[in-house]
Amino acid sequence: MRRPLDLRHVVSAGLRDLIELANTNDFNRVTEQVRNLRGCTNPVNLHGWTITTDSATKEVVRSYRSEDEPSGRLLTTCGNRRASRCPACSRVYAADTYHLIRAGLSGGKNVAETVRDHPRAFVTLTAPSFGPVHNRKTDSTGKTRPCGCGSHHTEDDPTLGTPLDPATYDYTGAVLWNAHAGQLWGRFTTYLRRALAEHLGMTQKALNSALRVSFAKVAEYQKRGLVHFHAVIRFDGPDGHTTSPPPWATFDALQVAVGLAVERARLTVESDAIGERVIKWGDRFKVDQISALGDGELTDAKVAGYVAKYATKSAEGTGTVDRTLRCRPCAGRGYVLGPDRFHDRCPDCDGTGQAEPIKALPVQQHVRQMIRTAWALGHLPEFAELKLWKWAHMLGFRGHFSSKSRAYSTTLGALRDVRRAWRLAQAEASRARVGLPATDETSLVTASSWTYLASGYRPGEELLAAQVRHDIAHAQRIKSEGDPWL
Repeated sequence: MRRPLDLRHVVSAGLRDLIELANTNDFNRVTEQVRNLRGCTNPVNLHGWTITTDSATKEVVRSYRSEDEPSGRLLTTCGNRRASRCPACSRVYAADTYHLIRAGLSGGKNVAETVRDHPRAFVTLTAPSFGPVHNRKTDSTGKTRPCGCGSHHTEDDPTLGTPLDPATYDYTGAVLWNAHAGQLWGRFTTYLRRALAEHLGMTQKALNSALRVSFAKVAEYQKRGLVHFHAVIRFDGPDGHTTSPPPWATFDALQVAVGLAVERARLTVESDAIGERVIKWGDRFKVDQISALGDGELTDAKVAGYVAKYATKSAEGTGTVDRTLRCRPCAGRGYVLGPDRFHDRCPDCDGTGQAEPIKALPVQQHVRQMIRTAWALGHLPEFAELKLWKWAHMLGFRGHFSSKSRAYSTTLGALRDVRRAWRLAQAEASRARVGLPATDETSLVTASSWTYLASGYRPGEELLAAQVRHDIAHAQRIKSEGDPWL
């Protein structure tokens, strides 16, 4: 029987745990599990089992139990799209988004290659002004013009995007615009079709029977803390990407329709506390044609790269925090139900509803004020359904960062299914190498049971994961710069 290790002399907790892992029955499997995560920073810990049997022969084809792992649990990637939370998983998400967007522009992934001949545009929609901010404008020659404050700001100046006069800046309007930006986008897509039919002099019904408008969009935060949208919009025939649009469905018609939809798409928000507000797009928007031959300024690859880059970003670029501020025990309400079913002050947040005080956040005053405004608006009865206290750290924005119309191209789920099929093919190849017969996937039945345990690594596993991340970064650097020793 192996004697327990005496590691009291080892100061580092991570090193102590790593030594313990190295003395398990199968340290190679420990390192293999961590390597398979490809540098994920916050893996999900699961306990359970799965078994796959052939329904015809009743043979067990594949089986797995987390109890057989040296650590007694299965580690799987967190899948977080945000680069600030998990760079490794966000890279996978960005790659999938790139292929999704690229397929809708040039074909592939079950999308007809003829889509590259369809009218396509890269559209940018912005928020209106809620007060003058510090900016860095340039003239037609590229020379920097002075800001409204009289200074010439550098590109990394932290004051860019902050109000010239915070006392008169419309923080309420800014937060409400972020909170309704997703709904405004939905209304824009509706008005785009109406405007197109009007411009072409036809009915909405006739337009829908001859043309389909497909799109994919992603949200990005501006430095002033407001989201704007980048979208790929494409004209298809009535049956989608497999059919060509009619000759009258041109880029010029799309450009005109976007301008009309931007002007007409509006939402009205009413409140006893703040009055009536109109949520609308800003006057500055762009409609750029995507080159069909790949020789223009905006090619398929460039547009797909832009969208994939934006898809992994969140609000951290504005200087806010990447975590929710609501107290978990009371869900941000500031109270919990006591034994007598009355509202008792939450002891964890002392009744504030905040997991950490807003005034203590390490952020700029502009960001702090937007967070504070979102928190205050969220507790007004007329805005309760917006749950703005939940999204205060996102400066009020609560929509999807990326979305697409059904017929634009493939889906993220389909891309994950391809990876899963590849792994099954590798498993079949392994069975063939050891002389086992091939299995018919259509006759396989899988049963499983899994329980969530926790998130994160053990201290020793974290050291192994850090080495994996270093190796991946080193390999990428050599790939981009070349090996200096060769």
